[in-house]
Amino acid sequence: MSQDITRIDSNERLSRIVIHNGVVHVAGVTASTLDADIQGQTREVLAKIDGYLAQAGTDKSRLLNVQIWLKDIDRDFAGMNAVWGEWADRNNMPTRATCEAKLARPELLVEIIVSAAL
Repeated sequence: MSQDITRIDSNERLSRIVIHNGVVHVAGVTASTLDADIQGQTREVLAKIDGYLAQAGTDKSRLLNVQIWLKDIDRDFAGMNAVWGEWADRNNMPTRATCEAKLARPELLVEIIVSAAL
């Protein structure tokens, strides 16, 4: 049986949001304010994620899976995690993985991908 796939904000490289079978997938989100520290970039990324989830018809209380990539996990894990702790819905925590990665631009400190139920 074929399921409809909804793609939102697509370009030649990716779709920002893909909805399939009741699950919202949000592509990797990075900050636009590249001179911000890890807390500033994380706050901006999570605010963008709130907007993308709302656009898809869901919210952070419905998160299923989160992948977090940090430029420097030793330096930035605590700062990112402090902001995450303020933002996350403590009654509805998703699965989560955090790792260190070489990101697309040297100024980027964090990138986050999420999936959520509708």
